[in-house]
Amino acid sequence: MASAILKRTSPSCLLKSMADSLGIIGGSWRSYAKVAVGTDIVSAAPGVSLQKSRTWDEGVSSKFSTTPLKDIFKGKKVVIFGLPGAYTGVCSQQHVPSYKNIIDKFKAKGIDSVICVAVNDPYTMNAWAEKLQAKDAIEFYGDFDGSLHKSLELDKDLSVALLGHRSERWSAYVEDGRVKVLNVEEAPSEFKVSGGEVILGQI
Repeated sequence: MASAILKRTSPSCLLKSMADSLGIIGGSWRSYAKVAVGTDIVSAAPGVSLQKSRTWDEGVSSKFSTTPLKDIFKGKKVVIFGLPGAYTGVCSQQHVPSYKNIIDKFKAKGIDSVICVAVNDPYTMNAWAEKLQAKDAIEFYGDFDGSLHKSLELDKDLSVALLGHRSERWSAYVEDGRVKVLNVEEAPSEFKVSGGEVILGQI
């Protein structure tokens, strides 16, 4: 008679597994992600649009309009960085400020726009940008259903932290829609290669 043996998981192993999922211990980003240096970001995410940060009333008055990727990237020099979510620790305390504080240096290099994108609705992104006093320096966009990150294979399941499906922590320099520089952290909790000073030196 067939039998099944249930393997018991110790609390310490369970905690390590949760930590790995969060990137607190180990973890690595997917080297086979669809996006890479040389990728045309518009072609890699066909039909995808982002939602520029706004208040609810602005959303209603705009009939909940969205912005196609080609309008964001084509014919422009853009620095874009993605992060797991608005109001989260590293994102608020380090990632956004690293771009906000040196925005003049990006402009001096001919960058048309610096963009922050996260898997959030545009209303949350708007409130967060205002709280960080960063709206004058950085353009904030929501990827409310994760379409962009899924298309680029930069999505990340952070359900263990009660965040659901979000994104990796990353940055890119995009010229006329084509990725010239791409940096992806080994784990979303890390902040080593995706900050403003790093990509500024790569442009």
